[in-house]
Amino acid sequence: MNRFVDARIPLVFADQAEAGPGDAVLREGNGTPAPGQGWFEIGPKTGHMLGCACCAPRNAAGIALARLFLARGRGQGPFFRRVVAVTRTEAGRAAIGHALALDPLVSACFRKD
Repeated sequence: MNRFVDARIPLVFADQAEAGPGDAVLREGNGTPAPGQGWFEIGPKTGHMLGCACCAPRNAAGIALARLFLARGRGQGPFFRRVVAVTRTEAGRAAIGHALALDPLVSACFRKD
């Protein structure tokens, strides 16, 4: 019997309305994050393609997830048990998937649920 418990924080793709009181919200787009919320922007800020060698593994979604986790750990934001990712585009979903798969900090702290 495997008694391994995955202690990483679950991340789900859902609508904003599905976020509960114990959830952090990660949104694709831009804005000013409130405590327990994060934003990431998909776009050619540098003219590079998504996941290019010089920008990988830390993309905008990875940075936003790392900031959420650090704020949670430092007590600078509310404690959350799950992250609800609200994406508008396939590129947004891909950016989060890329961060979960290839960013060492993100993959150590979060798992796709």
